[in-house]
Amino acid sequence: MAPGSRSERSSFRSRRGPGVPSPQPDVTMLSRLLKEHQAKQNERKELQEKRRREAITAATCLTEALVDHLNVGVAQAYMNQRKLDHEVKTLQVQAAQFAKQTGQWIGMVENFNQALKEIGDVENWARSIELDMRTIATALEYVYKGQLQSAPS
Repeated sequence: MAPGSRSERSSFRSRRGPGVPSPQPDVTMLSRLLKEHQAKQNERKELQEKRRREAITAATCLTEALVDHLNVGVAQAYMNQRKLDHEVKTLQVQAAQFAKQTGQWIGMVENFNQALKEIGDVENWARSIELDMRTIATALEYVYKGQLQSAPS
């Protein structure tokens, strides 16, 4: 007999004998096992989905915490930059005022130096005039004395 032939199957049935359960309970058992397996798979999927959502939530919280931490540093750097910009502007204004004042001082010193030169020139002029006046006075005195000596004779 060839395996799987009709006569082999009929002999299999006849071999079972009375009291041997029919194949119907095997199908029920397989069906029950399949349902249990599917239920377990569904439970695993639900658990996996729950864990995935929890992981996403935790990752989101971590990301927000990191961003918040970084934002604190960025905000501090921004505030420092604003303060520096303000200080730079103030320094520029003060430097311009100092340059203007320094220019005024330089002008005053130059005017003072010019006045000193002029005083020196006036002093030299006065000495020159004084010398000329002494020369004239000496000449006049000499002439006057010469006239006095020649007049009584």
